[in-house]
Amino acid sequence: MPASPSTARALNDRLALELLQQQGPLTAGRLKTLTGLSRPTVADLVERLQASGLIRVVGEAGADRRGPNARLYGIVADRSHLAALDVRTDSVSVVVADLLGRRLAEASLPIGDAAEPGPAVERAAALVERTAEGAGAATLHTVCIGAPGLIDPSTGELRATTGLPAWHRMLVAALQERLSARIIVENETNLAAVAEQRLGAASDRDSFVFLWLGHGVGAGLVLDGRLRRGASGGAGEIGFLPVPGTAGTPSAVDCDGGFHSLAGSAAIRELGEQYEIAGATVADVVEAAVAEDRDDFLDALAGRLALAVAAVAAVLDPGCVVLGGETGHAGGASLAARVEAKVAGLSPLRTQVRAGTLGGAAVLSGALLAAGEAARGELFP
Repeated sequence: MPASPSTARALNDRLALELLQQQGPLTAGRLKTLTGLSRPTVADLVERLQASGLIRVVGEAGADRRGPNARLYGIVADRSHLAALDVRTDSVSVVVADLLGRRLAEASLPIGDAAEPGPAVERAAALVERTAEGAGAATLHTVCIGAPGLIDPSTGELRATTGLPAWHRMLVAALQERLSARIIVENETNLAAVAEQRLGAASDRDSFVFLWLGHGVGAGLVLDGRLRRGASGGAGEIGFLPVPGTAGTPSAVDCDGGFHSLAGSAAIRELGEQYEIAGATVADVVEAAVAEDRDDFLDALAGRLALAVAAVAAVLDPGCVVLGGETGHAGGASLAARVEAKVAGLSPLRTQVRAGTLGGAAVLSGALLAAGEAARGELFP
């Protein structure tokens, strides 16, 4: 059954808006070529999108061209504003951007020991408001918060999890009360995986697993081009994965004894001490080992990481694993190559291991992508 005229117009309008978002300002002639639509149809949709305030003339194509066909049309990026938050155990970072994701203002704030969650929530919420004001965003349309922990897939809410600060969940509620924006919450590792897929090391992959190696450990699963969260939102909680080499086994409320005990930041710093490699942070330890060509430490670390990668390969066979977080970024291609070699000895499944390219910016980048897609999905026809 052919689409109704109104449905066809909506589909054409969305196609044109997606092209303008991806390729920047375009002339009506270029839109005709890219969409395959007739000249009258393109003229109608351009007029319609201008009247709705979604696009406007932003210039002309070529100094020797004049008239309607030379006009460049672009999305009205300042029609709505977005915010992305990276909420860590002891800090919060925020970026405010326009509808196309162009960053207008950024800020970070250490939270420190938040024994009293109320003041922490107030400081974090005020940071978001100040950053938006500094960006000239009177109101925010969509805010995406990247946080550690489980997100309930049925409600989209951050679940109460042992070991996570109480102010995390309170911040979500506070922003919902103080802002008129739509609030989205997503697991930080999932957002980092999306960012590496769209902007980073996995941009050529439809299926891969992103391994987050920071204070804690986790995995983001992208299979057949889609982020997979699992039935309870816990897909990728590999900190609880039972592995050899630990003192015990994990429990339902404590990942000690799981993969976390081998690859969390505290465990890797302890490994550094065993090999007499000092550093204030886990990144310092790993960077020093790479700079000094410490094969002993790097091989030991790669052996630990290979246990999780081989387990992931056995269950999902993604073909590619990206190492991110502080440890993955600091280890770079050197650590990734060692892990890949170790996995080849553990698994018959060919698994490429790559270093993430976005580092600590991955969560914010992923949150900004998610906020932009949600906002455009609502604003675009």
